[in-house]
Amino acid sequence: MSARERLIASLREHALVIGEVTLTSGRTAQYYVDAKRAILLPDTFMALGELVTEQAGACGAGAVGGVPVSAIPVACAALTTGSPLKGFIVRKERKEHGLQRWIEGPLLDDGESCLIVEDVVTTGGSTIEAVERVRSEGLNVVGVVSVLDRLAGGAEAIGQALDGAPYVPLTTIDDVYPDRPDRPGR
Repeated sequence: MSARERLIASLREHALVIGEVTLTSGRTAQYYVDAKRAILLPDTFMALGELVTEQAGACGAGAVGGVPVSAIPVACAALTTGSPLKGFIVRKERKEHGLQRWIEGPLLDDGESCLIVEDVVTTGGSTIEAVERVRSEGLNVVGVVSVLDRLAGGAEAIGQALDGAPYVPLTTIDDVYPDRPDRPGR
């Protein structure tokens, strides 16, 4: 089984929750994908690392990261592959003490090429905030990768924020829950 097939199978088995939930965006949905349930399992973590590292290479990124908590396991998975990638965390709020940095982790060079990672994208709001914060720190965003795209408008919003850099969902809700009741054409 390919890394992508392993990721899809694990998301379907471990992360897909059927039932009404409120999403980060405030919308309600009849299903939820709790990606961390799957990606923090050893085989899925390794598959994810392979896929994210491949995407980082494709867009020339030297560092991968995003907002806590959703991006941390995704970025860390890429660090396990033996590639020279660096990881980073984009704070939602600047710390009031210590170094008061917005970007945590190893020091990144001015203009360094960064891949923003996310677990699940719905509207893209938190991903766009991460893109903007990383750019405001003098870094170059060369793409965005999500583990799963809910196909709810996030891809379009992220695409507009990226100014031509690629947005790549490793999977979509169509892959993980093809029989969902709200799927267009049903």
